Amino acid sequence: MPGILWIASYPKSGNTWVRVFLANLILNAEEPLSPNRANEICISEANRVWFKPFLDEKPWEEQTEQEIADVRDLAQRRAVEVNKRVVLLKTHNFLGEFLDKPLCSMRSTAAAIYIVRDPRDVAVSGADHFGVSIDETIELMAKTGARSEADENLVYEIYNSWSNHVKSWSQVKHQNLIVIRYEDMLGEPHKVFIALAKKLGITQDDERIKRAVEFSSFKQLQALEAEKGFIERSHKSEKFFRSGKAGGWREVLTDKQRYRIEKDHKTQMKKFGYL
Repeated sequence: MPGILWIASYPKSGNTWVRVFLANLILNAEEPLSPNRANEICISEANRVWFKPFLDEKPWEEQTEQEIADVRDLAQRRAVEVNKRVVLLKTHNFLGEFLDKPLCSMRSTAAAIYIVRDPRDVAVSGADHFGVSIDETIELMAKTGARSEADENLVYEIYNSWSNHVKSWSQVKHQNLIVIRYEDMLGEPHKVFIALAKKLGITQDDERIKRAVEFSSFKQLQALEAEKGFIERSHKSEKFFRSGKAGGWREVLTDKQRYRIEKDHKTQMKKFGYL
């Protein structure tokens, strides 16, 4: 049945890694795909291409947030209708409403993969990506109004706080919701990705899945970015696939920064085994 398969996460939590794996798997690649080709399989929900038919001809910068919110559901339904099948969409939106309108249409949803990552590592990676200090990133992660800004290619996304983002997606009672920890993807990639591919019904071929896992390893993605670049790299960051380590925050965060994150996000961190 046609519908959206969401690839959802808070920013810098492993969303791109999952998309590149799925691209290698679905396209049954014989050699590692450039991460730039992930958009062939999974485009961003925030891409203006979905919204354009429902908005008048005035310049993008003059479109109001309410006008975007009012047509978001229509834009997501269009993505399904255009593809006439299950369509993979990336999102960093939390699962809720903004301006009294849903950010992710449940009417159009077939399934969702949600990736969660230790917020202490998210803070370090996010600071590098957004080109701000770690303290500013920690403030952003605690802010219920946290969001991205629109640009010439993308409409805005509403993150909410890290805790609210994680809670909104992971508490959904839905048989087609798959929640994955970034740390498990790193520690047992074959186990996690084989289970993911089989649950999605893409293939039962273990060798095909293992090949896609190898082609999308973090080391492989770093090499491909160095060779071919990556269109999603922030101009404020030297590279997108930076370190990929779990627990790298121990070498970076001060005790004060660590305590602040743990205080802000204690409940969800305990739920996912980070405390």
